[in-house]
Amino acid sequence: MKNLKEIKFIDIKKILEKNSLEVISKISDSETFLNIKTISNSSSNDLSFFSNIKYLEDLKKIKAKACLIENKFIKFLPHKCKPIIVKDPYLALALISNLFNDSTITSNGIISKNSFIHPEASISKNVQIDSFTTINKDTIISENVYIGPNSNIGPNVVVNKNVIVHDNVSISNSIIMEGCVIKSGARIGGTGFGFEMKTKQKINHSGNVIIGKNSSIGSNTTIDRAVFDSTIIGEYSNLDNLVQIAHNVTIGCFAIIAAQVGIAGSTNIGNNVKIGGQAGIAGHLVIGDNVTIAAKSGVTKNIKNNEIIAGFPAKDINLWKKEIIRNSLKK
Repeated sequence: MKNLKEIKFIDIKKILEKNSLEVISKISDSETFLNIKTISNSSSNDLSFFSNIKYLEDLKKIKAKACLIENKFIKFLPHKCKPIIVKDPYLALALISNLFNDSTITSNGIISKNSFIHPEASISKNVQIDSFTTINKDTIISENVYIGPNSNIGPNVVVNKNVIVHDNVSISNSIIMEGCVIKSGARIGGTGFGFEMKTKQKINHSGNVIIGKNSSIGSNTTIDRAVFDSTIIGEYSNLDNLVQIAHNVTIGCFAIIAAQVGIAGSTNIGNNVKIGGQAGIAGHLVIGDNVTIAAKSGVTKNIKNNEIIAGFPAKDINLWKKEIIRNSLKK
């Protein structure tokens, strides 16, 4: 595999300390690393990390030059692998991973002659718009934005600074706050699934979508505009691919939502929520802060703060596990 970038230890230490992670190591500031690799695939010029006890045996055979590791595990490191002691190795990995990646997308300030910009759209400085992308009327694009090819932006869209919009994205009736990443094929701000049940008369949606700063929206994810107000994704949230967010849903900050999750309309979700893949959440529910919903769960009732739930209908995960055991013993 081609090396991405040579990084000095002083640069690694700076970014960790900037984010309030204490670093303890005897490594020289001028020491360099060529890649970040997993324990089992690392070699003598690489940096690795240890964050899961299940890989303890692999740790004992690690070939990396150095390893991000908690103090209590350094006794298992081979002599040739130097410890970089941090309290949270996986967080440290996340912070420094971009140092090794020189393929980060930034705007080159070029607007393709094969794109279409409506006269009533506003484009700030240093915006890149690639071929066959359309910027519709009543759209505001702030500085340092990158928009990939074959995308359709607007109408009624505000894209704030430092946003990355990948290819084949559709955004309408939305406010995208700064630092967000919208991945390929996402559909944001379209009309939701709403109609009067007896006559099937379609309900007109006139609201919008607001995506908080530094959030990431996965490929082919759909976020519907609200009927009247706003569908809201809180800041620093990460939505995986193929997620469906219906109209008037609100999701707090720091959400982690895995692939194929579906959230029905007007459900209110708190901060720091984790939702496993293929979970389904009914409409008009209230889900508290710090809730974890296991994969393939079916949520039909409100959930209080700090609960961990699983199953269908979803319940406390310990109760669910007991039911699984009882049912298996009956067979």
